[in-house]
Amino acid sequence: MSDALVIIPTYNEKENIEPIINAVFQQDKDFHILVVDDNSPDGTAEIVKSLMQQYPESLHIEERTGKNGLGTAYIHGFKWALAKGYEYIIEMDADFSHNPKDLIRLYNACEIDGADVSVGSRYSQGVNVVNWPMKRVLLSYFASKYVRFITGIPVHDTTAGFVCYKRNVLETIKLDKIRFVGYAFQIEMKFKTWKHKFKIQEVSVVFTDRTKGESKMSGGIVYEALFGVIKMRLKGLR
Repeated sequence: MSDALVIIPTYNEKENIEPIINAVFQQDKDFHILVVDDNSPDGTAEIVKSLMQQYPESLHIEERTGKNGLGTAYIHGFKWALAKGYEYIIEMDADFSHNPKDLIRLYNACEIDGADVSVGSRYSQGVNVVNWPMKRVLLSYFASKYVRFITGIPVHDTTAGFVCYKRNVLETIKLDKIRFVGYAFQIEMKFKTWKHKFKIQEVSVVFTDRTKGESKMSGGIVYEALFGVIKMRLKGLR
């Protein structure tokens, strides 16, 4: 059995899901995959289940009945991973914005370099974003700077969604107490990791915007992140 699980949350990712699964399995490291699908009406789950015949030991799916947010999908996946005994649990998008070739770099940062959490960072060495309109680059970049200023988290890319956790981090963080479900989920996870004094290491990666399917970003998600971090910081100080 592999010691590393890649969790890929999906909602309407039929164009991307088979290529991303194949790309992960083509890496030199033996990664397993868990797809957490939120009842995609486009048949994403059916594609995954057909691929499970090709990868019976390494590809898994958990199907949820509603579209309940990115954070709850990852928490569902984290609990599944812990129950199955994985030592390293990695968050990854389905749309190739995260390069599967960087998976081994995130894994090595924890397994070899000794980090408790490794973050695939767009902003630790300049701005490494491809195909985003300038407005969105600026929003993301300054949102991360804002979050770092408010919370004190020593991470340049506080909103990054390409992250590797050692299992003891997820066992220590009370997953049922995570409040945020959207964009701010990634911030809250890093904040609680830091507050528990775990070692966080940023790994510089290039983020490439999706070319297939539709973005799940919305104004409400950004609002949650901007105002939620203030509440999170005040609660952390108490």
